[in-house]
Amino acid sequence: MPHLDSRIDPAAPSFAVNAEAYAALLRTLRERLAHAGSGGGAALRQRHQARKKIFVRDRIDLLIDPLSPFLELAPLAAWELYGNEVPAAGVITGIGMVQGVACMIIANDATVKGGSFFHETVKKHIRAQEVAWENRLPCLYLVDCGGAYLPEQDRVFPDKDHFGNTFLNQCRMSAEGLPQLSAVFGGCTAGGAYIPALSDEVVMVRGNARIHLGGPEIVQAAINEVVDGETLGGAEMHSTVSGVSDYLAETEAEALLMLRNIVAKLNWPAAQHQTLAPIRPPRHPPEEIPGIIPADPRTPYDVREVIARMVDDSDFQEFKPLWGSTLVCGTAHVHGHPVGILANNGVLFAESAVKGAHFIEICNQRNIPLLFLQNVTGFMVGSESERAGIAKHSAKLVYAVSTARVPRFTVIIGGSYGAGNYGMCGRGFRPRFLFAWPNARIATMSPEVASNVLVTLRGRSLRGDASAGELAALDAETRRQFTEQSDPYYATARLWDDGIIEPQDTRDVIGLCLALAARSERVTGMSPVYRM
Repeated sequence: MPHLDSRIDPAAPSFAVNAEAYAALLRTLRERLAHAGSGGGAALRQRHQARKKIFVRDRIDLLIDPLSPFLELAPLAAWELYGNEVPAAGVITGIGMVQGVACMIIANDATVKGGSFFHETVKKHIRAQEVAWENRLPCLYLVDCGGAYLPEQDRVFPDKDHFGNTFLNQCRMSAEGLPQLSAVFGGCTAGGAYIPALSDEVVMVRGNARIHLGGPEIVQAAINEVVDGETLGGAEMHSTVSGVSDYLAETEAEALLMLRNIVAKLNWPAAQHQTLAPIRPPRHPPEEIPGIIPADPRTPYDVREVIARMVDDSDFQEFKPLWGSTLVCGTAHVHGHPVGILANNGVLFAESAVKGAHFIEICNQRNIPLLFLQNVTGFMVGSESERAGIAKHSAKLVYAVSTARVPRFTVIIGGSYGAGNYGMCGRGFRPRFLFAWPNARIATMSPEVASNVLVTLRGRSLRGDASAGELAALDAETRRQFTEQSDPYYATARLWDDGIIEPQDTRDVIGLCLALAARSERVTGMSPVYRM
């Protein structure tokens, strides 16, 4: 079998330098994840407990099958936005197994601004629904939601990708046979009320759960009726009078058990549309990856060393290993699932682009999902490349990526710059999942290149009238802007990815994603393998 050998010496000084530098990145990631996991802070968590309510991540732990994984999405959404007072954007989303069924879980964190929806909250909620839709997953909503955060209403309410889109998605998924199930744990006002109201089945918890389109204050202001929240929209009233609720639970734990029981009776098919291979660990430990990644991102390394620590038995059938060498392509298995890998080993030349397009067609024909490992400065520029047709050949790769019928996954393991982001299936090309490593960078170009371009253009436009101080200020500001905006935390805060993951966990994360993709039926059609 074509096993990948490794030339990495874990005892080498360079390995230790790399590992130490990456350990600092991992400490930062873990600290920030801990902050996001703490919710709205100690005072609000104490108030939450005083109301006999379970913390949102504990609710998820009680809901999913014991000892099963939970693939959380975008845990650092809204990082450093709003004074960092909206950790995780106030909503936890992710995929977990419930009674053996893979489900999308969307759970409001009431300790964060009462579970209200900010711009990033809406974006995260919609992204979770997109993942559920594409992977054919039931949606379980753990509702504890105050509706739209009113000071942000212009970024939450009116546009097509705002709050209303979540309800459109809910209705259409239900119509397509994807169950929409809700358990209500707290107040659900205005837009928050529609999450359970549009669900197929609803569980409410006595005492704390409420559903009303307008709360007591709105009712009094609108029609001068004075009414308390429990009478207006309490769990008992909706379970015995209005019929909005289908089940009345005495405690949150009971509500979660009821939700599990509903899932158990869904008659959900356990489809499998891939041939699985025996699962074997890599021959080289994934824990060595941080020592492989150079501390200086400008230093090249062989991406095969990463692949060798990611795929089953380090078994990798490389395609065209002697041609188009800056793009490594090949087939392997991850946790028994077949996968075609495209990984950068330098700038993309015309040969690399054509090779990648050819390989994608092969995977299309054989129903093999695609994994893109991005570490790319872009496509090669210059007169020689233009004469060789880099624009035409790079477009072939972009076209093949865009029209691929098999599931696609992307991990940004280094830089993701310019059109290289497009050719390697960036967010704009809608891969099923896109994750980033803590060393990732994403921008139109690096800070150094951007500053050189803008300073040169500015100098030309002023025809020599620009002072040295003005150009130096432009250089400094450009470098600051591009450094800040290419940072992985800047990206993940704005939902440009599905989360920052640790390199050594990538094999397991991608394995979960491939397992979900294996449930999708094969898309048939013409799949000519051609040599462009």
